[in-house]
Amino acid sequence: MRAAQIDKYSKDIDIKIRDIQIPEITDDEVLVNVKAAAVNPLEILILTGSVRLIQDYKMPLTLGNEFAGVVEKIGKNVKDFNIGDKVYTRMPISKIGAFADYAAVDSKFLASMPNNCSFVEAAAIPLTALTAYQALKEELEAKTGETVLITGGSGSFGEMAVPIFKYFGLNVIVSGNDRSKEHFISLGADKYIDYRKENYWELVSEVDYVIDTLGAKEFDKELSVLKKGGRILSLRTSPNKKFAEVNQFPFLKRTLFSLAGSKYDKKAMKEGKEYRFMFVRADGRELKEITKIVEEKNIKPKVYSKVFNIEDTAEAIKTMSKGGIEGKIIISM
Repeated sequence: MRAAQIDKYSKDIDIKIRDIQIPEITDDEVLVNVKAAAVNPLEILILTGSVRLIQDYKMPLTLGNEFAGVVEKIGKNVKDFNIGDKVYTRMPISKIGAFADYAAVDSKFLASMPNNCSFVEAAAIPLTALTAYQALKEELEAKTGETVLITGGSGSFGEMAVPIFKYFGLNVIVSGNDRSKEHFISLGADKYIDYRKENYWELVSEVDYVIDTLGAKEFDKELSVLKKGGRILSLRTSPNKKFAEVNQFPFLKRTLFSLAGSKYDKKAMKEGKEYRFMFVRADGRELKEITKIVEEKNIKPKVYSKVFNIEDTAEAIKTMSKGGIEGKIIISM
């Protein structure tokens, strides 16, 4: 089978398309014939080695974190899926490999594909949707009627987060680019702030939660709009002590993450607020819940105008890394 691989961590996007063996499956795994896989900023973090403290990989490494495909073979302990089923997944961070013709995945990380989506559309859902779902249910523990601000929310994360948050009764404010305003209002955003024309920190105050997609430079402004007792959840700024404890990292990693996030923890605590960091995990049970929402609300993620072939994986990743694109970049097999 074909697989898009790297041989070492590097700032250069040096992808090799190789013919490798179809993976063998364990008794708990499913072999999936991959039909489409999505390209995420996480690919850049992995191939440059930026997530080594969270997950260090053996080389060569087949890239790719999420896909949609058809079940080809099942392990003897697998009860929830049958050969021929259409499935999708965010692969576990410890065993990625979506940019290939076949992938072996533990069945607990899989879910049946939404029946209103094509393979290309379905491949664009799991990672961002699970990020939104876990942010809402586990990190923020948000309740109906509360308000969340998503800074830099006009990308693929926000596109899944807004309808999911609205499904659970939250008020959603998004700051983002002008060209996405109408689309996000149609998704259900209660307020949309064009960052080129307006400053969210001058228009918004006393929100219950902030989800940060922009990083450390925005921290003080994000903190300023948060009410006392509120939480700021970052997808980019820095891991912290809470993140290390929840993920049960060994002592050295806990120490490093505690130090890295201490200034953000202290700033938030000083104002009676809380800082959190998250890294999305694979979860088939939660993905099944997401599938129900996607079908009920007929959610269809935007897909970039060009669908790439696996031979063009490097070009796909470079296109994504430049930014300023409309929709999720997909590699079709």
